[in-house]
Amino acid sequence: MKVVLISGTNHKGSTYSTGRMLAEKITSPENITEFFLPHDFDEFCCNCKNCFSVAADKCPHYEKLRPITEAIDSSDLIILTSPVYVYHCTGQMKAFLDHYGWRWMVHRPEEKMFGKQAVVVATAAGAGMKSTMKDMADSCFFWGIPKTYKLGKAVHQVNWKDVSPKIKQSLEKKTDALAKKIKHSHGKVRPGLKTKAFFSIMRMIQRTGFSHTDHDYWEAKGWLGKKRPWK
Repeated sequence: MKVVLISGTNHKGSTYSTGRMLAEKITSPENITEFFLPHDFDEFCCNCKNCFSVAADKCPHYEKLRPITEAIDSSDLIILTSPVYVYHCTGQMKAFLDHYGWRWMVHRPEEKMFGKQAVVVATAAGAGMKSTMKDMADSCFFWGIPKTYKLGKAVHQVNWKDVSPKIKQSLEKKTDALAKKIKHSHGKVRPGLKTKAFFSIMRMIQRTGFSHTDHDYWEAKGWLGKKRPWK
């Protein structure tokens, strides 16, 4: 399996270490591609709306983002990690995800997403994992990914090296179980009822021709007819 691991900070702390632990239980190191934010992408959306109204490659940050986009598209599993920042994901992760608004099902989803799996990972010294993971999981759903797992843990420390052996052992067990599920589902995931229902609603919207750019994309894919982005 090909795994892309995108970290919401440059720091290799508890959250990154948990994501990496999982990735290494799923595939070999040479099949893991890593990106760190903001090191590998440090731009904020400037609200030019070119990605929505014209084309994705008209985004002023398109070339800088392209290596990550290509890695996402060629992967089997996407792992997004973010420590808890004021009960939400990091600003770097949010700014990164903002650049893929045009890929949401309401606009021009990439059909490859409908056969992938994803994991969102969050840790904190205290609380806030649920809302942080939701920040990332929302994008995964609206990209069309059929199965997104959540892995959150209160580690009670700010540095990975200070996390207790008991908590690290708990993470080992959690990642063992999750890796088993992901490997078992590899190549078998299909959109569930929620994704299919949402896609159908978006299909009705596209038929109105509200956005010519989006409508033309859906029409070219055959999705306004009988074709679907899944088998």
